[in-house]
Amino acid sequence: MDTANEQIEQQMTVLLRRVQRIHLSTTEGDVNLERSAYGIMCKLADEGPQRLGALATAFGLDPSTITRQVQALEEMHLAQRTTDVTDRRASILDLTENGRTVLDATRERRRARLQAALSDWPESDLAEFGRLLKEFNTSLDMMLVSQS
Repeated sequence: MDTANEQIEQQMTVLLRRVQRIHLSTTEGDVNLERSAYGIMCKLADEGPQRLGALATAFGLDPSTITRQVQALEEMHLAQRTTDVTDRRASILDLTENGRTVLDATRERRRARLQAALSDWPESDLAEFGRLLKEFNTSLDMMLVSQS
């Protein structure tokens, strides 16, 4: 019999594969968003403009990696950098209007796929699943911060 941790690890592996398939199946339209671009864009939309260093820390990436990913977003006119008024040496990244439009359309496609997959779940189970996922992510964040 599998322990709870073994089952969770196994199901997370399955989830990662499924998430990749959902990503690939919902990247239609004029803009094909890479997973990293989608993640950065979601963070900007959900939490507001960010310094590149804060993005690198949030995603556990080297600053040079996040810079390359941001440059790709800028080249597609999905995000733009401005000078941080509190520290002119730093840049703040935010979505462009086009970036918000592309992200909204992508999120809508993804949410429609999830709604279809979960259509037979009772509302109480959906709420509990969402609550547990949020709690899980908070626990992971706390663990990762303590290891830094």
